[in-house]
Amino acid sequence: MDNQENINSSQPHTEPHTETKPTLNPQQHATRKWILGGLILFIIIGGSFRLGYVSGAKGLTLDGKSLTVINKGDVPKVADYNLLWDAIKIVQSKYIDSSSIDPQKILYGAIRGAIAAAGDEYTQYFDPTAYSDFKTELQGSFSGIGAEIGESPDGIVIIAPLEDTPAAKAGLMPKDLVLKINGEATSGMTAEQAANKIRGAEGSQVTLTLFRAGGEDSFDVTLTRQKIAIKSVKLTYSEVNGKKIAVIKISKFGDDTEQLFNDAVKDVQKNNPAGVVLDLRNDPGGYLQTSVAVASQWLEKDKLIVKEAHSDSDVISYNSDGSNGLGKFKTVVLINGGSASAAEILAGALKDDGVAQLIGEKSFGKGSVQELIAFGPDKDMAVKVTVAKWITPGGKNLNKDGLDPDIKVDLTPDDAKNKRDPQMDRALQEVGK
Repeated sequence: MDNQENINSSQPHTEPHTETKPTLNPQQHATRKWILGGLILFIIIGGSFRLGYVSGAKGLTLDGKSLTVINKGDVPKVADYNLLWDAIKIVQSKYIDSSSIDPQKILYGAIRGAIAAAGDEYTQYFDPTAYSDFKTELQGSFSGIGAEIGESPDGIVIIAPLEDTPAAKAGLMPKDLVLKINGEATSGMTAEQAANKIRGAEGSQVTLTLFRAGGEDSFDVTLTRQKIAIKSVKLTYSEVNGKKIAVIKISKFGDDTEQLFNDAVKDVQKNNPAGVVLDLRNDPGGYLQTSVAVASQWLEKDKLIVKEAHSDSDVISYNSDGSNGLGKFKTVVLINGGSASAAEILAGALKDDGVAQLIGEKSFGKGSVQELIAFGPDKDMAVKVTVAKWITPGGKNLNKDGLDPDIKVDLTPDDAKNKRDPQMDRALQEVGK
């Protein structure tokens, strides 16, 4: 990744070795796109998502500190940005406790408001702390409850609990509404504000008041925060009707996914099972190029995987590189309401290119693409901007719509409570026929 979209850890590490690369043009090679799952992805690890960049020569003085105008010479001429500085000066001169005002927080707040005014829930910013936390999460190790949350028209919502985390063990489910955090109502909160309130020290507890569709009353769940280390790809084998079946679970498309998936492909080829179940349930997404590389393992060279349509009518096609390591294996894909963005790209490509059936529930419906652009003197902060929408090979724009399964199988709260998995059972049966 280059420094415009660098989401590597601030600690040096080696980028995962990749045996396959998607077919990309030079423009695509220069960027690495992060497609966030759900409405806004927040692994609850701590840190609000903010960023600040100071430049220009003209500024204000707040409580003896300098507050510099952002890109003063480059702002649109149709807007009078002096109004912002006038408002800040009013607060500084009139606020009852003006000595407590932190100019950096004012700057961050101004940027937050400016970016939010774009009216797109996926366009946001990361301050250095949040950016560092985000990069840590992509590497697969973090502290928290292990759930993605986002904003919806109804409020703060659970996008997906991660496997074997406090959130999953407590029975949190996709689309659960978070009504309260430790007794404080979430009404009016942004996802970043909710994330800040849910996060905390390892071993401490947080109580969420949830409402689940189909229920009549809200209920409380108390979770103990813990250090979480999750590999994004897990390979197991099951047996149905005397046939061995490989089950590949992808929990996200992060830094370790390509290498782990390539290792899984080699293992599957060596064991030569009757087929493969690809489990993308509760996968909120991740790197676009990683989903393209994974899809290539089922497809012949130059098969269309996804189209990326930009506002300037430019359409970029992402095609298979033809690695096709799993193409000979009968495959079904499991999806549910927590399958989003990059997971939907993969599922949609395998469905539309005729190599897999989809089983489970309707996917989330996250059809826009964000670029994460690092900036600042030390490249330690970033802004994430929606740049395009994506379309499956069959021509479906999935934004806010989602993928419909070929075979619909519900997983009820009672199933989850009693550790039943009728979706997996059906998938294994289909492969094992």
